[in-house]
Amino acid sequence: MDFTLGEELEEVRGLAAEVFADRASTERVRAVEGSPGRVDEELWTELAKAGLLGAALPERDGGAGLGLAALCVLLEEQGRRVAPVPVWSAAVAALAIAGYGTAGQRRDLLPAFADGAARLTLALEEFGPHDPRDPRCEARPDGGAPGGWRLNGVKAAVPSPAGAARVLVSARTAAGSGLFLVAAGGEGVSWERAETTSRDLGGHLTLAGAPAQAVGEQGAGVLDLVLGRASAALAALQLGVCQGALRLAVGHLTVRRQFGRPLGAFQAVQHQLADCYIEIDAMRVCLWRAVCALDDAPGGPGVPGGPAGRDTRDGAPDGARAARDAEAAALVARWWAAEAGLNVVHRVQHVHGGIGVDVDYPVHRHFLWGRQIAGTLGGASAALARLGDVLADRAAAP
Repeated sequence: MDFTLGEELEEVRGLAAEVFADRASTERVRAVEGSPGRVDEELWTELAKAGLLGAALPERDGGAGLGLAALCVLLEEQGRRVAPVPVWSAAVAALAIAGYGTAGQRRDLLPAFADGAARLTLALEEFGPHDPRDPRCEARPDGGAPGGWRLNGVKAAVPSPAGAARVLVSARTAAGSGLFLVAAGGEGVSWERAETTSRDLGGHLTLAGAPAQAVGEQGAGVLDLVLGRASAALAALQLGVCQGALRLAVGHLTVRRQFGRPLGAFQAVQHQLADCYIEIDAMRVCLWRAVCALDDAPGGPGVPGGPAGRDTRDGAPDGARAARDAEAAALVARWWAAEAGLNVVHRVQHVHGGIGVDVDYPVHRHFLWGRQIAGTLGGASAALARLGDVLADRAAAP
């Protein structure tokens, strides 16, 4: 498997690193965390001006056509700086609309998203131990509006709803689970402020007969593929968070001295950092394996200039097998992001000693982000349980 990034993605990485380095200093992040919406609007605008928000979108929709790989590169750089902008949720919603939305939905939403003029967010989680693939929120056809739907239910911890024009909501219908677009401030929509571990300001969303538009065909597996992309996006963000945390640890242990020696010279500390390095490398490999598998799955277009890795040992997979493989790879990436990611940020905080638990010290912010990401979409245990089901289904398939 060759996961070398192509020239275009390396350019995305370099540009993203430059923007975040310039605009996401510790002082700037601290200031945004004290703002009403907890979103760095200036940074969001800069990402749009640089063409980074639209890098993943098809060219027909105002993007650069680089797909999920470009989004993951961008998110990794964001995670390094724990920059408070809602890229993962907005961009995954935008990719879903690009892949499954109507021509009108794409025209109305995607160019404005790429330009930074309009934001989207995702509502995929609910209260209770429900699998995100099987939402309790209900969608029923709206008899008064041809092609319209009405949604009823509650969605939990919707990420960064401040400034979002539309919400992409998962809901169940008589035909199966699907995705629906709802106006964030429309009829039948109400919000409850929700503080999150990462200091993002989320919201609990209550839908009471809210009018909605379908995105894709209900029961056709669209929600599964979007959940896979969301898992990859979160894994990329967590990879960056862990790399940024490890960088802080190396800097601290090089400067801080004890018994006349730098802390980094002690073998016990070196072993802790070596474990972090190994887990970060595993997270990286699993992330890019998931990106390749999701691109090979039905509805997952290839990525120009993306990683070249493809597993062709058993020949070209059929649609059902490719979908199972993509879900399995995404779940593996999600498990590593949750389990290993939390291990890394915990170890890094630990080697900082007492200063690591200072809630205003930079490394503590990485710890909070790592914990938040680890629990999103169900956490490590949920990912492992679902992975077992997928592997069993794959083994039983003819």
